Amino acid sequence: MRDNPQEAERRAEALGKYIVANRATVRATAAATGISKSTVHKEVTRRLKEIDLDLYEQVRDILDLNKSERHIRGGYATREKYRKLAQSNGDTQI
Repeated sequence: MRDNPQEAERRAEALGKYIVANRATVRATAAATGISKSTVHKEVTRRLKEIDLDLYEQVRDILDLNKSERHIRGGYATREKYRKLAQSNGDTQI
C-alpha cells in the first residue's frame, strides 16, 4: 500500500525531527515509531532532502556521527554481553 505524497512528507519530517530531538540512530527511530529501518533511512536521506533542506542537513550530521561511532557502540555491547555471561556462570574476573 502506497502513502499519498502529503502523508509521506509529513512522516519524513516527523522522523527527521525525532532524530534531531533525540540524537537517535535509524534503528532507535525505527523501534520508537514502528517503521522499518529501511523506510526510516529512505525517508530521512532521500525524501527529507527534497522537503526541508535545513532539517535534512541536521539529520545528516547526526547520522554521520552515529556512523562514525558505531564500532565503539558495538565494542561496548560485546563487552557487556560477555560480562553478563560471565556473571551468570559465576565468574568474577570480567
